[in-house]
Amino acid sequence: MNTMFSTLLQLPLFQGLSQEDFTNILGRVRLHFSKHKEGEIIIHEKEPCTKLVFLLQGEITATTISEDKTFSLAEKFQGPYLVEPYSLFGMNTNYRSTYTASSNIGMVSIDKIFILKELFKYEIFRLNFANMICSKIQSFYKKTWNLAPESVEDKIVRFVLTLIEKPEGEKSIKIRMEDLARHVDDTRLNVSKALNDLQEKGLVELNRKEIFIPNGLSLLERKKPEPEHT
Repeated sequence: MNTMFSTLLQLPLFQGLSQEDFTNILGRVRLHFSKHKEGEIIIHEKEPCTKLVFLLQGEITATTISEDKTFSLAEKFQGPYLVEPYSLFGMNTNYRSTYTASSNIGMVSIDKIFILKELFKYEIFRLNFANMICSKIQSFYKKTWNLAPESVEDKIVRFVLTLIEKPEGEKSIKIRMEDLARHVDDTRLNVSKALNDLQEKGLVELNRKEIFIPNGLSLLERKKPEPEHT
């Protein structure tokens, strides 16, 4: 149990709290610890978000389906990890993704009522929460103002970048080639050629109606060809 508490202290929301404050929190806030087996669904898409859920150890997969149902993204996260803190407040307080245990995992959750009545009493917790949400918004804003893609390959990478939460780790996009071509505003032939080029570079693996990305960071930081000199 002490290991779980020390893991909690590694999460951004609790960083900076004194030992005394954290001890007081443990005396007032009800923590729900749970363990889940690989393959178990932890949270369903559109389920109401009524608590903060922390992944303490193990790995989970977040699966998100597009609004038009033409594609889905699966993204893996390692613990410690906080699940959708931005879904706790706002106009839409439902989870946007389905979360499945990719290994045997340990989790802890805190009900919203304890967050409002107890945790928000601590200035450092309020600042940590505000910084987390603001960083999420700034990251999204930066993505929307990236330079215009110069090639079909750039278009595909930008499409991936706008979807993922973190660049590190495995990603999998289930999508038909014609739908991807429509989303990146190019021809199916050009998209197919660009994807095969990325596969030859070892940055993606192409399966039937699926693009598997072993490491999103490698894809985003891929080496571009040097411009030709005339």
